[in-house]
Amino acid sequence: MSHAKTHLRVVGALLVRETTTRFGSKPGGYVWALLDPSAHIFLLVSIFQAIAHSPALGTSFALFFATGYIAFQFYQAMSAYLNSAVRANRALLSYPGVAPIDTIVARCILQAGTTALVATIVLGTILTIARLHFSISWPPIFHAILNASLLGIGIGMMNNVLFVKFPAYEQIFNIVNRPLFLVSGVFFLVDSIPHPYQSVVLLNPLAHIIMIFRTGFYPEYRAIGADLEYLYLLSFLTFFVGMLIFTSYSAVLRKE
Repeated sequence: MSHAKTHLRVVGALLVRETTTRFGSKPGGYVWALLDPSAHIFLLVSIFQAIAHSPALGTSFALFFATGYIAFQFYQAMSAYLNSAVRANRALLSYPGVAPIDTIVARCILQAGTTALVATIVLGTILTIARLHFSISWPPIFHAILNASLLGIGIGMMNNVLFVKFPAYEQIFNIVNRPLFLVSGVFFLVDSIPHPYQSVVLLNPLAHIIMIFRTGFYPEYRAIGADLEYLYLLSFLTFFVGMLIFTSYSAVLRKE
């Protein structure tokens, strides 16, 4: 019991440290966390409004792109922030009470809270300004967020080890991970892709996450091709493998 309390105190201290380091003590840091996704959504809206009469779904370009971008961010922001969790806190690992997993837990809590807050503000603002009145279905939204977070945490834990053991892998991962934004359905509907290309895109779990997330905002959207069972299988498998690799190399991470 005392061991668990020690880890809780360590995670709490790391959470305060990470918050201060990332956002600083001034409101400006928190504002940037909101401006970054807003700027991306505004850019997408500006481009596609100039070349299309209506969005692929619904009547609001802003809501369509926001639901895609924010669903994607629950994975992207989580994995990107966790990738360097151990490396950024290496000096603290010399203390016996601080374990590598504590750095992961602290960053995970901070990133999940940040993305959830940004999602609430951005989507709430869009719905208010556009005066869109419809009921939101929460179960698919929670399913999408949970799976995106599990994928991000699993990938992040793996990368903490693989980036250290195989330095070239970090560059390879960044090259492979970067195009995911373009092929996951952020600014288009996977349903509209012709076969057999649609089947290839649906191998990407992020495509399922975005499709399922959007069904929570668009009652008329059927998300043909989205497979919740496949998504849960892949996310839990990624999380399990990430946890296995991370815990197996915890001692190595302390010394590297």
